[in-house]
Amino acid sequence: MKVWLAAMIFILCWATWLSFFTPVIDTILNSGLFVLVGIIGAIFANSTGAGGGVIFVPVFSAVGFSTEQMISTSFAIQCFGMTAGSLSWIFHYRRHHRLDPTWIAFGRFCGLSALASISGLWFSTLVQLPPPVSIHISFSLFSIALGLIILTHSRKSTAQLTNHHKQHLDIIALVIISFIGGIVTSWLSVGVGEMLVIYLMLRGYCTKLAIATGVVVSAITVWSTAPITFSADSAAHFETLLFAGPAAIIGGLLAKRIALYFSIQKLKQFFSVWIILTGTVMLGLH
Repeated sequence: MKVWLAAMIFILCWATWLSFFTPVIDTILNSGLFVLVGIIGAIFANSTGAGGGVIFVPVFSAVGFSTEQMISTSFAIQCFGMTAGSLSWIFHYRRHHRLDPTWIAFGRFCGLSALASISGLWFSTLVQLPPPVSIHISFSLFSIALGLIILTHSRKSTAQLTNHHKQHLDIIALVIISFIGGIVTSWLSVGVGEMLVIYLMLRGYCTKLAIATGVVVSAITVWSTAPITFSADSAAHFETLLFAGPAAIIGGLLAKRIALYFSIQKLKQFFSVWIILTGTVMLGLH
């Protein structure tokens, strides 16, 4: 009953939001297909830990959005989808892994990585740190190379880490990676989640823990941009967000079920193919 009530309130709020875009029929016809974009982007983002920007940005580029519109709109949609996905993963952790020694560092990994990622993103934003000329190419090659490494790594069985000393060392590494990932995310609306998942998987942590960490940190990171993303001066395309944002919630809720459906090896292989695709798309955008 509570679910149905929440759904009705959500639909009512969405319909009220839609009424501000007139004529309504033209708005639906012009932007309705972004529902599909939102669902697909959120499913990939929340089942792999990589940001949905790699789906959103190419689509927005194809329809003629400016760079500022692409990045801002991608951030706004991820505020919907990554939040739904992160809550889904957190509930999964609380129900199934609270006493699991392979997940014992989940809270620390998420909290410290999120703080470092936000610091990197806002450092880049406040000092107006420009991306290197070859950022798309370097990030593409980075993604493709690590995707191939993980694809090879997925064929091997890996002991899952529970050693506390190693986890302390990994926390230091994750903070550094997250700070850099936050900077990359400020440029591309994608980066920190992907980098965290790659590191944790290569270190031998539970694959689902790695994905959950990437999703939660990405969600917190994109929400830290809310003062800009949802401001009156935002470059975000809110008509697109009207359809893609709520659809991303659906994709975010479906993603965990998809991730849990696959075996660990299949999930690693799926993720490696996804980040290879990420690198290829980024290369194509350049």
